Amino acid sequence: MSGGIVALVGNPRGGSRTLAVATGAAEALTRRAGHPGPIDLVDLSALGPQILSPLPSPGVEVALELVEDASVLLVASPTYKGSYTGLLKAFLDRLPPNALAGTVALPLLVLGDPRHALAVEVHLRPLLVELGACVVTPGLALLETDLPRLPDVLNGWFDRVLPQVRPALQEVARA
Repeated sequence: MSGGIVALVGNPRGGSRTLAVATGAAEALTRRAGHPGPIDLVDLSALGPQILSPLPSPGVEVALELVEDASVLLVASPTYKGSYTGLLKAFLDRLPPNALAGTVALPLLVLGDPRHALAVEVHLRPLLVELGACVVTPGLALLETDLPRLPDVLNGWFDRVLPQVRPALQEVARA
């Protein structure tokens, strides 16, 4: 992998809180890890109809390549019906088996209800592992009520995951 950090946002609505959280998390990760490289953002809200179309789409192909080439992939989605969005699943279903081998994945779900807190570990993590990603522990289940304290929440999460993410970023820096 040599693609650096990619944030994949599975919210079907443009300009969503999930997009803001994913962007903030990716920027905070680069600062905390001392990674100077750019962040690539894949916002599926801009690709929704193309993802579901049987016809080839240059935009979707570019997005798939960015995700496949990521060294660190931050995957963010709101919870819909207790899980990640169907749009995120439809996009990830287009990847070939083991497409994320060698990628460190960071799952992040934005929750409206604390009863869905396990969804990040029970639903999103297994999907990423099935695609070959190394999923560091733990994923982040972020309640909407915690959004005003986002920097503090992200700092606490990165304190736990950075030891596992930093080697992937150092590999990118050497490439």
